[in-house]
Amino acid sequence: MRRRLYLMRHAEVSYFDAEGRPVDPAQVPLNEDGVAQATAAARAFADVELDRVVTSGLPRTLETAAIVAPVHAAESWPELRELEGGRLSEIPADALREEFVHAFRGVIPNETRFLRGESIGELFDRVLPALERLAGADDWNTTLAVLHGAVNRSILSYALTGERMFLGHFEQAPACVNVLDLGEDHEWIVRAVNVAAYDLLHLSHRQTTMERYWEQYRANAG
Repeated sequence: MRRRLYLMRHAEVSYFDAEGRPVDPAQVPLNEDGVAQATAAARAFADVELDRVVTSGLPRTLETAAIVAPVHAAESWPELRELEGGRLSEIPADALREEFVHAFRGVIPNETRFLRGESIGELFDRVLPALERLAGADDWNTTLAVLHGAVNRSILSYALTGERMFLGHFEQAPACVNVLDLGEDHEWIVRAVNVAAYDLLHLSHRQTTMERYWEQYRANAG
């Protein structure tokens, strides 16, 4: 039998406070919409028997996991933290929109740096060993992993290609779930991608996550 990995993105957060000031991404909690999204996901998981719950250890993943799988003690795997960007203030103004909005466009080379911070290759360097460690453990049949948009893209891309190839067009809505099965030969099968329990047909908007974040950044940066 194949084992199952439910690969989830954390629910929605606000990267700017009520006064428009940026919030530390390492500490940002779920906002009101995020709590509702995670609660919808919890209803979808109500009859799923989980053996393990894995998070990156960042508050937004821990909080999402606590809502979705409240009876499980969530594990913290810091190597599965989100792809880290550089300082936006150090990116030339005439290049900022292009680098921000198109950060996840197409097949992204390993040497490309996300907003001039961490590279895609460096992301693979820490995510893939963690994925192999999880795959090699024999103490689970069904695992929920609550992680991040870019991390999920790297796992989905690797599951499909078997290579360090980053497919940027895997959109990841807040609190979405991806369904992957793992065979005895450690071969991955991708069964579902970007399933949002609160918006199954993605009717709420047609923007990417980075497009929405860019609008928020512009609004709060004046």
